[in-house]
Amino acid sequence: MENKKIAKDDIWYLKQSPKLGAALQHFTLTCREKSVIDNKTRELIQMAVASVSRCAHCTESHLKKAIEAGATRQEVAEVLLIASMQRARTELSWHGEFFQAELG
Repeated sequence: MENKKIAKDDIWYLKQSPKLGAALQHFTLTCREKSVIDNKTRELIQMAVASVSRCAHCTESHLKKAIEAGATRQEVAEVLLIASMQRARTELSWHGEFFQAELG
């Protein structure tokens, strides 16, 4: 998957909501700055969230960036498995009281 830079003028939410759009852009750029979390870990987190959020483009992009940042295939696999487990557990407990009452 090709990494395309989108011109600021082409970002739809900046056109429709400049103030909130700019805040999101600032937050995004701030999250990408160097911090206590190393780049590999940051990309693995973003890949996992993208995967459970079902964004194929985002998952592919962050997976490639994680590998470029030094993640191994095993780390990628484990992160995806852990994220998938958490998603499944969250789904089962999300409305657990209701499910228990209705299903026994």
